[in-house]
Formats: sequence, structure tokens, C-alpha cells
Amino acid sequence: MSVELIREYWAYHHWANRRLFDVVAALGEAAAGREIGAQFSESSLRAMLVHMYGADWFWLETWRGRPPAIVRGDPTYGLVIRTLAELRKQWDDLEGEQLGYLAELGEVDLWRSLDGQTPEGRTFSRPLGMLLLHVPTHAAHHRSELATMLTMTSGSPPDTGINSYYREKSAKGAPK
Repeated sequence: MSVELIREYWAYHHWANRRLFDVVAALGEAAAGREIGAQFSESSLRAMLVHMYGADWFWLETWRGRPPAIVRGDPTYGLVIRTLAELRKQWDDLEGEQLGYLAELGEVDLWRSLDGQTPEGRTFSRPLGMLLLHVPTHAAHHRSELATMLTMTSGSPPDTGINSYYREKSAKGAPK
């Protein structure tokens, strides 16, 4: 594990989230708020995106030593976000903060122990680097759900696999 690998994985994470967000935004607010099914982690496209944003926000605050008090089962982490435009603005700001946080990390930080407490009151201790990998990895689960929801409502969404990220990055002339 290296800081450079972590940063690149987060760049991919942001790209994949934005790619699906853009598809949802193109459908409009009404479609984004429509209930699709209780079988998903969240029942609407917008609620799923808010949950994904909330997880990114929660973990960044935790890494900064300011873990938010959340109630277990609150999929929005107590956040009130009513529109996709509002969500996009907050998510863009958060991505900038995440990139700033990642830019300040050194190799030694990846193995630093991060202690915390679950909403149920259990304590945990994990290497920071593993938690930095956890967030984009767990988000893949929610992107999968979002992709299924989009398939049900509007057809198959674009691929968000890491190879597609590199293909697009190469096409734009970025370093391979």
C-alpha cells in the first residue's frame, strides 16, 4: 500500500461516483426522487447518492478526529439535502477537502492506528490506510445498486469499472 496508490484509487472513486451522478441528474429531480424499491440500501436514486456522499463526509470527519454523532439506521447521516444541485455543490466541495486531506498524507500515516467508536458504542482500531481503501471499496457496492436501479428505470448506465476510468483518462491524454 502506498500513498500514491490511495490517491489514485480516490481519483477513480470520484470519477465513478460522478459518472453515475451525471446519469441520474440527466433524468431530472422527479425521476431521482421516485421510489424504486425497498430491496436496495436506499429506495430512490437521490437517496442512494445522498447516502454515498454522507459516507464520504462521515469518514473524512472521522479521519480528521471529528467523528460526527450519527444514529444507526439514518441513511443520510443526519444531512438534509433536497435537490441534486444542492448535493452536487456539497459533493464537489467535499471532494476538494478529501483531495486536500490525501495530499497531506505521508507513507507512515497509512499504518497509523485510527481509533473510533461505532454508533452502537463499540470501539475499533484500524490502520488509517485500510480505512482509506474501505470507503471507495464499499462505495462500489452502492454504485452497483445505483446501476441496477438505473437499469430498472432508464436502461443500462455507463461502465464504472477501473479499466474504463483508465481508458477515459488515456483518451484525454493524461498519464497512463
